[in-house]
Amino acid sequence: MQNQTPPLVLTFGATDPVGAIGIQSDLACFAAMGCHGLSVITAISIGDTTGVEDVQHIDADWVADQARVLLEDMQVTAFKIGYVGSLESIAAIAEIMSDYPDIPLILDPFCSGIPDESEEGEQSLIAMRELLVPQATLLLLSAVELGRFAESWREPSATSTVADDAAEVIKLGCQYVFVTGTAGEMHEVSNTLYSEEGLIRHDSWPRQPGSFAGSGGTLSAAIAALQANGLDVPEAVAEAQEFAVATLAHAQRLGMGKLIPDRYFWAREPNDIS
Repeated sequence: MQNQTPPLVLTFGATDPVGAIGIQSDLACFAAMGCHGLSVITAISIGDTTGVEDVQHIDADWVADQARVLLEDMQVTAFKIGYVGSLESIAAIAEIMSDYPDIPLILDPFCSGIPDESEEGEQSLIAMRELLVPQATLLLLSAVELGRFAESWREPSATSTVADDAAEVIKLGCQYVFVTGTAGEMHEVSNTLYSEEGLIRHDSWPRQPGSFAGSGGTLSAAIAALQANGLDVPEAVAEAQEFAVATLAHAQRLGMGKLIPDRYFWAREPNDIS
């Protein structure tokens, strides 16, 4: 008997021993969405629920080889790019992505959970802007990260708006820009989706109490999986937000640090959820 193959989603990112961010988080989200996750490791992190203490980048040739071997063997239906690591890895990943222009690519390269101690910080922003963003179906980043990213092509400005900066990113070739943490009510979290047509959707959700690790990665991984399942971007963004909000509502305190989103909340009996 031949079983139906689930959608395959390939993610690039860092490992996380806790499973809160990075590869382990992505694989959990993909499984929750009925997809099978494939992974390419760009970095190895050391940390716990209080945060990441150190990170070791993987050689760019190893990054490329991991991806090429998988892609020669299996048909991937969506890509997610998370923490990219070194400049060389950015170039290697971009070259691979150029061979698959018709497959949705969700780009979520800014990881607040991993300390940025690289001297290549500004160069990395430029490399992502020139090599990865033009190939992305959707770029996900916070309003703060968008402002920082925008300073790779403009001077710091108090007058430039989120919409202005998102429009500039879309001019680079990215189809959609999804900005989290945009202006909204104090007790809400607001997210805004832009395309070349301008504002597509603006959603607000009740702000969950507590400090979380992995909320943004959960959101981008869910979008990638929903795209792999055939949803268009606006619909995938809407459903991914609902899923991410629910993972935070059922988040667990596994250690002494931040709360960890529960990507399998739906599979637990009500009395199993604390």
